[in-house]
Amino acid sequence: MKRIVLLVISLFAVISCSTTKLIPEGDYRLVSNKVAFEGEKLPAGEVTPYIRQQAKKGLIFGWSPGLSIYNWSDGSGQGINKFWETVGSAPTVFDSTSVQSSCSNIVNHLESLGYYGSLVTGSVRYNGRKAWVNYLVTPGKRYPIDEIVYQVPGGEFGEAFQADSVNMSVHVGDYLSEKSLEAETVRGAGVFRNLGYYDFNKKHYSFEADTLTEKTILYYRIKDDSFQKYHIGNVNIIHPAGIPFRESLLRKFNTIEPGALYNEQMINATYARLSALKVFNSVSVEMTPTDSATVDCDIRLSGLDQLGFKVNMEASTNASGLLGFSPQLNLFHKNLFHGGEWLDLGFTGKWQWIPNNPDVSSAELGVTGSLSFPRLLGLSLRRMRGENIPRTEIKGSFNYHNRPEYRRILTSMSFGYTGQIGRNYFYQVYPLQVSTVKLFSVSVNFLDMLNAYPYLWDTFEDQIDAGVGAMIYHTTDSNVVPKTSYHYERFSLDVSGNLISLLNPILPTETFETITQHLLFGLPYKQYIRAELNLGRVFRFGWNDSQALAMHVVGGFGLVYGNSVALPFEKQFYCGGASSMRGWQARTLGPGFALMSDYFKIPSQTGNVKLEADIEYRFPLFWKLEGALFAETGNIWEYAPKAEDGQRNGAQFSIQSLAADWGVGIRVNLDFILIRVDAGFRIHDPAREAGDRWVRPRDWFHGSSAIHFGVGYPF
Repeated sequence: MKRIVLLVISLFAVISCSTTKLIPEGDYRLVSNKVAFEGEKLPAGEVTPYIRQQAKKGLIFGWSPGLSIYNWSDGSGQGINKFWETVGSAPTVFDSTSVQSSCSNIVNHLESLGYYGSLVTGSVRYNGRKAWVNYLVTPGKRYPIDEIVYQVPGGEFGEAFQADSVNMSVHVGDYLSEKSLEAETVRGAGVFRNLGYYDFNKKHYSFEADTLTEKTILYYRIKDDSFQKYHIGNVNIIHPAGIPFRESLLRKFNTIEPGALYNEQMINATYARLSALKVFNSVSVEMTPTDSATVDCDIRLSGLDQLGFKVNMEASTNASGLLGFSPQLNLFHKNLFHGGEWLDLGFTGKWQWIPNNPDVSSAELGVTGSLSFPRLLGLSLRRMRGENIPRTEIKGSFNYHNRPEYRRILTSMSFGYTGQIGRNYFYQVYPLQVSTVKLFSVSVNFLDMLNAYPYLWDTFEDQIDAGVGAMIYHTTDSNVVPKTSYHYERFSLDVSGNLISLLNPILPTETFETITQHLLFGLPYKQYIRAELNLGRVFRFGWNDSQALAMHVVGGFGLVYGNSVALPFEKQFYCGGASSMRGWQARTLGPGFALMSDYFKIPSQTGNVKLEADIEYRFPLFWKLEGALFAETGNIWEYAPKAEDGQRNGAQFSIQSLAADWGVGIRVNLDFILIRVDAGFRIHDPAREAGDRWVRPRDWFHGSSAIHFGVGYPF
């Protein structure tokens, strides 16, 4: 109780700290800008960016933590005061002259949107040493275009203009606006530069609108009539000697050929292809006209470190004392054979243990290697003319698992293709995926359990898994760290064992209990279909899009048939962890109502069906710190065609067995990396006894919570 009282007192002291003590005498702190509309209403966000002076935004009932921290300083900028000023957020000293200039900015912006004769007035309200500004916006009149009169040159250029008329973005019936006319000049100039008119640009356009009569007539003009088509002259590729790269390959990646008609799409394609190699620090394509019909090309490539590494790490704990630690190290070379080949070596580890309990510990160690070639092996680069070059990828891995119940070795190899379609679609296709599992040092108790449940035996037995896989991913923002609202969809599919099944008539068999399986190289092969769909959407809002609402839904299903009774353990779904149902540690939730298996000292709950939905509110705090509030619901389940396959009691799909949690998080966003700590608390725990599955707040810190450390956003 004393701690709670002290916490409340401390919080009150922080909130009540003066936010104007460092404001110079006679000045005021700008608290907020408010926008109201009279007449036609527009979204406030349409005009607020044009207000010159922005106030510091309060996050929690108007309170800004960063502002309070800044005011812990005495303004000297020395010692600890400098620290408070660096971490905190300085108050905005109100500038009264900015009000009128903001009104002018808004009027100009509204006119660019087609609201002519708009009126904006600003008023200031003072209270103590604080100021609030209110802007009243009255949008002006809009003029629909009744007629468009085209005045363009004739000849070959005129024919090209006429052919492009169906693609124009300005039409009769549209509202007249400078913004839409500017967009049309950018679009049209790009079209003609793709047709060989190298020196054509948006400055050749002019528009005049007649609004004095009952009709609004737009005069669409293109000035000058001496446009000339250009052809490519000399093409030079300059790259640093410190990065050896085969000249013949650079020529093949380049799509700009001497003698070809100038085409801006060709220029952009070369830039994109050379940039996608990720071998050079920067790529520039410089065009220089040499006469009235020829333009030379210089492609300049600057250096980049070819060797590098990447580190990732996750950690978690819960009230039961189970600790988890998962580091990952990747070493890469981006130009292994002097042709843009990527070599990636990965070293992973996962340790789980309970301190002072040597019987509860596990270790997983893995090594992966991949080699990626910037082309489809067997197909000439010259036959691929677009911006995107697919890559051929060969992967291999070796993993060793040491658990209290067993030890095992997993190996895998895959061959496939990865690439991009347009700017926002990405794909992976693996015609060949092969993996093997070898189990040994099995404990007596665990072996008894496997003998009792053929369904689980088929999950853990020695096996071979050979099939095909594919993944397609779409996003509306392909930047590494998206800054705007966006959404994404990802679908993956694995199909295994069907080709091998054609050999069943000549393959040997093995029978265990009631299950008969065909063997390949002495191992039973797996036959299944596994599909997973991820959907995500992120809405950004607030001042400068600093806040976000992220939503994520995932569904997965695995169906076994033919030579299998259960999915391989590595292909099964699980819940819990740093990026999934954060009220639980990884593999501790489900399936369904099922209790935690007594056969695993380190939790390993899995299933072949998964549903999960997550929502997270992200907001800035101060300095580089961000906060988060999240809620999640989901679970895994077991689906077996026949009950005698050994399905666990309570593991069947049921809406009532959906788990739920909520939590808070704090993140350090350093732009190039985001480090986060999340605490999740269970709301509905299907593993508890019926009637006691809704978790009371007083139980959150007694076995119904988990803490996770991770890198990057969870979704």
